[in-house]
This record gives sequence, C-alpha cells and structure tokens, in this order.
Amino acid sequence: MRERVLLFFFSLLFSLPSFAIRIEGKNLEYAGKKLEFFRFSDPVTREEVPVFTLEPDKEGNFQADVKISQTTFVFSSFGIYRGLLFLEPERNIKLLLPPLREKSFADSKNPYFEPVEFWFSTGEGNQLNDHISNFDSRLNLLSDKFFNALYFSQSQSAFDSVKFQLAEKTEIFASPTFLTHKTLKLKSLETDVFRMKPETVSKELMKTEQEFWNHPAFLEIFEKTFSNKLSFEARSTDGEKIKQAVASKNVALLKGFVKEKYNVSGLFADLALLKMLHDAFYSGDFQQNDILAIISSPTLLSNSNQTIRHVAENILEKLKFLQKGSKAPVICLKDTNGHRVCSNDTPTNDKKFKYMIFADTEMIVCREHLKYLTRIEEMFQKQLEIIVVLRKSDLIEMKIFLDKEKIPGIHLVDENSEFTKKYRIKSYPACLLLNHNHEVVFQQALAPMDGFENQFGTFLRQYLFEEQRNQAR
Repeated sequence: MRERVLLFFFSLLFSLPSFAIRIEGKNLEYAGKKLEFFRFSDPVTREEVPVFTLEPDKEGNFQADVKISQTTFVFSSFGIYRGLLFLEPERNIKLLLPPLREKSFADSKNPYFEPVEFWFSTGEGNQLNDHISNFDSRLNLLSDKFFNALYFSQSQSAFDSVKFQLAEKTEIFASPTFLTHKTLKLKSLETDVFRMKPETVSKELMKTEQEFWNHPAFLEIFEKTFSNKLSFEARSTDGEKIKQAVASKNVALLKGFVKEKYNVSGLFADLALLKMLHDAFYSGDFQQNDILAIISSPTLLSNSNQTIRHVAENILEKLKFLQKGSKAPVICLKDTNGHRVCSNDTPTNDKKFKYMIFADTEMIVCREHLKYLTRIEEMFQKQLEIIVVLRKSDLIEMKIFLDKEKIPGIHLVDENSEFTKKYRIKSYPACLLLNHNHEVVFQQALAPMDGFENQFGTFLRQYLFEEQRNQAR
C-alpha cells in the first residue's frame, strides 16, 4: 500500500504548488532519539504514511525540511506520547518537545496501551497548532465543568454556555483549518450530549471540504457517525433489503440507501458508503467477496473523483492483504546467530507448510506458547516448517531461553519491527500458516497452546485426501 499511497501523494505534489518549510528545535533529553512523523493515507483505512523524521544530534538539536502543497496534519508516537501537528505552507516551525517520558516495561508489552495525546507547542506561540491546542484545552475544561448538566441532563443551556465561553475566551483566528476544527469539535460534543442521529450529524459533515477529511476533528465525528452502520442496518427490520443488495452487488441500491437514510449526496455519499463497506467486511454479517466486488465496481474504484478512487484502492489493498491464497511478504532477517535468513529459503522440492509465529520472549505468555512448539514439531515435522519472528529484546537472554527450552524452528530477530509493521501485528503471539509457495492458508492461525495442532491436523487430513483424489484422476 505504501507505494500506491506515495504515488498518489506525489501526483498531488505535481498538480499543486509545493512549499518547503523547516521544522527545527532543541531538547537535550532527546539526543540520539528518532521521531518519525506520519500522515493518514485516507479517512477510512488511516494507513500511516511517512512524511519526515527528526533525529536530534548529541546536543539535542534537530532540523528537517518538508515540502507540502497544503495544510497537512501529521503525528508522531514516541515514549508515552502521541504528538499532533499541523504543517502550513510557508510557515516554518520551532517545535517544542515535552519532557521525555519513556514507556514502562509493562506499557511496552501492553497491546492496549493508549498514548498521551497532545498538540505540539511552537516557539512562536501564535501558530495554528497553538490556537488549536488552546481551543481543545478550553473545550475539555468546560466539558468537565458542565459534565453532569451536559451528559446526564442534556441541558441546552449548559451547551450554549460552553459555546459562549469558548467564543469569549478563544482568540479570533481566521485560519480555515482552525475554523473547521472548531466547528467539528463542537458538533462532536453536541452529538454526544444530545445523542444526535447520524442523519442529523451527516448534514454538517457533508459541508466539510475534502482538504479537511484527513484532519483529526473530521475523523473523530466521521467515525462516530458511520462506524459499522451497514451491519447495524442489516440487523434492523428492513435489513433483508440491505443483505440482498450486498449479495447481488447492487451498488446503485446501496448508494441510494445511504443517500436517503443519511441525507447525504455527491462525493460525501461515496465516502460514507466506502466507510460502511470497509467496516462491514470485518463484521461477519456479509460474504467478504461480495464486499470486495462492490468496492471494485466502476462506481467506486473508477470514480471520476481522484480522492474517492484513492480511498477505494486503499481499502481494497488493505482488505485483500494476507487474504487466503494471497502471497505473504517474504521476511528476510538475521537469525539469533547473526546469519541472514529469508522465509522463502526452501528447496523447490520441499512442500512443507510454514507455521509463522510473531512472539516476544520477554512476555510470559509467549514463552509458554513457544515451549509448546516442541509438541507441534513432534507431530508434524514432515509436513511443517516453524518460523519464529522475535521482537527485539536482550539477545543474550533471548538465546539462553531458546537454547534452554530447545525451541524448534528458525528464529529470526525483527530488530526494527519492520516485518511486525508490514504484517500489521497488533499483539503477541500472532500466527499464520503459509504453504510452500508462501501463500496464505490461514490468515489467523491458532497459537500453539490454543489448538493449532487440531486446526492444522484437520486441514492436513483434508489436504492429503484432496491431493490423493487429484492424483487418482
């Protein structure tokens, strides 16, 4: 996906004037660290696209030059933080970094860890980011102050008071980005307080220009409004019509339904439909191939609008990734002995399946699963190759554990989390099964102690039966 997204990004750069801006600053605490900044690929898949990197030197000085064609939202996760930043054409930034706080050991192992989100401050103190930061802080303060009246009593007067005090205390700032952010954040609060129906909220969303679709205020309320809505509608009293429309790949009927139900039109109706299809793919309420066929239709994939085409392409690429039968990315890493090994380094006549396990030896649960691989190998050593992709930790401790417990298989160390990111691993252990051609058999294979031997045993019996039957023909 990254190549496709970058191609789209570069096409925009050539079609719009670009401006070089400089981001610089100094903070000795960050000496030798690396802060990578990303933007979102689109408002539906939200894939992270690299934009620039800050690498403070030994004295904490950092600097980066970035080309942008319009106001661009970027973000960076580091330590316990997730910093948010708007880049504006022709506006250099003196970036102020917060006091460094690294994750604790427990935080680094917790797949549900939520970073502390904040807006970066600038040395000037009067740039777009500073105004948005001040507005959000004030909004949060007032929301807490009137919490009971807002959320329990649904008081209109309390909501009006929040709006009035925001207008009174917030500096007048004419930036279109700021004004859109302010409007959408207030609409998001209003939606929560008064439990507004999606068809009411969508009217405000539809007014939002395309250039703001990847900005956080839009993404927040867009998610609230359209998340999992196709599945919700399919379970309603008129749900059979939705199910039949999906099964028959009737794009026109689905689009007409979205327009009528949510009071939307034009490009925004296409975006809303794509969001709903994306979420429906994972719901289990529809056949996944039907969803893919609808997104692949000329109405969406060949849409006259470049942004809608781009979103549809990104969704298809995401949904098809590691689908059964697709080629999995080849993993090439050093093993625990320092030798470079690739996951497709298999003799052409060896038709073993590949059981791939992403694990972290510092986690007790992963250690127990890895120990159980001995049992897996005993049962399937003629049919199965075990590949363990290990999260970087203390190499000596890692080797002591692997050797002491005689963990079978190839042990690769993902030092920079390159393949953990490429395979979109969210938590450990994570497993999948490939065939000898490096094609996906099970996208979500069971972990060793969770029943993989039964899962693979059942599959293997059916596979061998089919193979014998084909040979007999």
